[in-house]
Amino acid sequence: MGNTLLITKLNRNDICCIATALYSGQRLVEITLEPLNQQSILGNIYVGRVKNIVKNLNAAFIEIAPGMPCYYPLDEMKRPLFVKKINSPRLVQGDEVVVQVSKENSKSKPPKVTTNLNFTGKYLVLSSENTQIGFSKKLEEQKREELKQELCFGNPGEWGVIVRTNAADASKEEILEEYELLKQEYFHLKETAPYRTVFSCLKESMPEYLHILQNVNQSQLSSILTDDLELLGKIRGYLEHFQPEDLGKLTFYEDPMLSLSKLYRLEHRLKEALQEKVWLKSGGFLVIQPTEALTVIDVNSGRSISKKQVQEHYLAINLEAAEEIAHQLRLRNLSGIIIVDFIDMKSSQSQELLMQRLRNAVCLDTVPVQVVDMTKLNLVELTRKKVKKTLAEQAEQASL
Repeated sequence: MGNTLLITKLNRNDICCIATALYSGQRLVEITLEPLNQQSILGNIYVGRVKNIVKNLNAAFIEIAPGMPCYYPLDEMKRPLFVKKINSPRLVQGDEVVVQVSKENSKSKPPKVTTNLNFTGKYLVLSSENTQIGFSKKLEEQKREELKQELCFGNPGEWGVIVRTNAADASKEEILEEYELLKQEYFHLKETAPYRTVFSCLKESMPEYLHILQNVNQSQLSSILTDDLELLGKIRGYLEHFQPEDLGKLTFYEDPMLSLSKLYRLEHRLKEALQEKVWLKSGGFLVIQPTEALTVIDVNSGRSISKKQVQEHYLAINLEAAEEIAHQLRLRNLSGIIIVDFIDMKSSQSQELLMQRLRNAVCLDTVPVQVVDMTKLNLVELTRKKVKKTLAEQAEQASL
């Protein structure tokens, strides 16, 4: 059974947002909430001005709008595109430079920007500072080798290319055609940027629901559903221009008796995804508690009680919990440091089995997750790359 991408408007308490939900069968895998009149700046490219340099952080704060400083790590700087450079070999206060928003603001942290400009297509990502040719780790090894042999991007040293997972189902001609379009977009921005004023937005990222449509694994996507005519027009326009081969997957849902969100129990699933407690089929449960510094997940046996073969019983709960934790990380978009307190097990063999199950489960995530290790206190450490706000933050922003 393929995946379904649901794009709809949620209206509650006179607040409206666009919900983009990915379902595998009837199970909600991912959801993003986008305030209708407040588009994210993630991916936008600006002419920024260096506000100040903080030496002890080895970072700069670059304003992309008056009063909107963004964090920029100086050790990431390779070949920035300057619009205005003060006479100094280093980045200094007052320099005007082209930057792209690479992370949204989160709680007390400002947005993060980069001078490594990325131009993203369905099959490729072209980057300005990372000049390597790379391939998605989610491509099968045989397919990766085939693409390495077939594709020739040259190696000008002026830009780099990452071949995305969706390239597995594309022809060589389709991939190289997109490559030429991305190069043209990059060249145009380089040529026009020196003539733009500070705080100009050189490239505005597409709405998040279209960005998700671009990034979803197309080989696993069987249908795209919406029940909103305005969204239908925008989705169709995007597909016709960028992904005509996926037009046949788009369906407009019409049923005055049962809305699309109720058919897929979207609001109920969203409410569950914002709760602290998650029940397991075995009767055990997870308690998920995000804090400012990290997220803590506690695994409990709950109603699941077995007086016989206690250790085997704990292992079964932990293995189920590992699968559910991987699912919840993706669903809630939890990131940063994550500490999991599994039920203690005496056997080192059981511990290794658990760690392997967890590693396999997080491999399905579209965001990089690293299972670090199990500490002496039997706490499991993970990290998940931070890009977008958590689901809880998105819900708060949308006032749901």
